[in-house]
Amino acid sequence: MKIKSLLITLIFIVGCNSQNNEWVDLFDGTTLNGWHVYNSDHTGTQWSAQDGELVFKNKLLGPNEDLVTDKEYTNFELSLEWNISKGGNSGIFFGVQEIDQFDQAYKTGPEIQVLDNYNYSATEYHKAPALYDLISVKGVKSKPHGEWNHVVINIDHNNNIGKVTFNGENLYSFPLSGPEWDELVSGSKFSSDEYYLKTDHPDTVYTPMFGRFKTGKIGLQDHSHDVKFRNIKIREF
Repeated sequence: MKIKSLLITLIFIVGCNSQNNEWVDLFDGTTLNGWHVYNSDHTGTQWSAQDGELVFKNKLLGPNEDLVTDKEYTNFELSLEWNISKGGNSGIFFGVQEIDQFDQAYKTGPEIQVLDNYNYSATEYHKAPALYDLISVKGVKSKPHGEWNHVVINIDHNNNIGKVTFNGENLYSFPLSGPEWDELVSGSKFSSDEYYLKTDHPDTVYTPMFGRFKTGKIGLQDHSHDVKFRNIKIREF
């Protein structure tokens, strides 16, 4: 009886782990269920679901409409495809926390860049698919505007490592916290209380909570350029 009980317990544990490792769609292809605009309770007027694609059409409205998931995630693998307009700029965030004093997702969540690398002037730290202003992508070739690029973002706080795969190529890894992460941030535009007045980085912004959260929401950026996303799915572990 003890052996039978042990086997049942093991089967249950394996089953739970298997369920936790399954891919889950973050976008159902037809609605914006599961998403909302940052610091809001609606989905805005610039995002829509069209033919299985999550579409942002810039309408030059006033307030920013970064889109974030309703649910928060800690350790996960995120897979999606993006298609940027000519000269377009957008991004994919992770670890986003909605805080009243901040008006956009980038002030809490690090960003994997989405960009038309061929028609938008940018440094290697700002080209797709860089970890924006932190990790460069020198020599990496993206597909041009109007074509689909595929990115996989792996966030593993248990081992303090993030990884990015782009169009099937393993590109780079980075720490998620600790001294190495702090060093990356200290050389970037994202400024904390400690060095806000000390950094000589151009375009410095005051973001004392940037990259501080192990658990947070996935976000898609409103950067006032048309962009499309599809096949958005996540696998937690």
